[in-house]
Amino acid sequence: MFSLRELEEAHRQVQGAFTPTPQYRWPLLCQRVGAELWVKHENHTPIGAFKVRGGLVYVGRLAREGGAANGVISATRGNHGQSLAYAGARFGVPVTIVVPHGNSTEKNAAMRARGARLIEHGGDFDEARIEAARLGEAEGLLYAPTFHPDLVCGVATWALELFRAAADLDALYVPIGLGSSICGAIRTRDLLGLRIEIVGVQSAEAAVYARSLEEGRAVELDSADTNADGLAVRITDADALAIMRKGVSRMVTVSDDEVAEAIRIYWRDTHNLAEGAGAAALAALMQERERMAGRRIGVLLSGGNIDLALFRSWVLQ
Repeated sequence: MFSLRELEEAHRQVQGAFTPTPQYRWPLLCQRVGAELWVKHENHTPIGAFKVRGGLVYVGRLAREGGAANGVISATRGNHGQSLAYAGARFGVPVTIVVPHGNSTEKNAAMRARGARLIEHGGDFDEARIEAARLGEAEGLLYAPTFHPDLVCGVATWALELFRAAADLDALYVPIGLGSSICGAIRTRDLLGLRIEIVGVQSAEAAVYARSLEEGRAVELDSADTNADGLAVRITDADALAIMRKGVSRMVTVSDDEVAEAIRIYWRDTHNLAEGAGAAALAALMQERERMAGRRIGVLLSGGNIDLALFRSWVLQ
């Protein structure tokens, strides 16, 4: 994992592209949950999600060191791919992205608009990931994983900003896809010597890390059938699991109905639109609001990239 010096350097690189995102204490949200609630607005980055931070650090290093002469390839449900495409355009590195069939049409369009070559393959993220690795080897492209030290260090910069603005949080709720964000938050908390309780949040339909921690081993699910596509992971990353095992206080799983309600709450109380994964942390806090009453809490609004059609069919139904 990274040092504090490396984290500070990553933050300087991120700030070269955009200013720190805000963390707001919204009065209506505080009243609703019965706690002092701080929302970290990663829906306000240039791609509308926290992943851009990791892409800037990861692709920036490749560009400086000449590590991807033919370009990079990766798999995504959207935000990781947008991150690589954004950074690739910034640093002159060609980017190929593999997405599963039926992926978000609006995220696909955003990746193409940023210059990425887009390929559709497989029925879910993990099938797309396997194809990306195969295609990268066949075409001489560097495979960019979704969990990598540079990616974790880059995305951890949101936690650095939040903890320096609100260091005396009692707890922080973080949504988990493959795990870079929560692992970065754990490491940042530890580097700063803070005692903040970090709570992991997963979809009840894709609770691969919750199951793995409960069973004491890395598990693989048969499916990850959730509308919150940023949480739709069914294969455990061993490195991420090891970090979570040491640093997560507990795991909370949320249903799609609870996530949809959290999206509606964000809109009513803050007029911010959250995607499914972006609203998951608030959904978990709503589950635990009696337990957390009167405390000082942080939640990560990790992104706002929800398709209009999905918003209508899922959230407004």
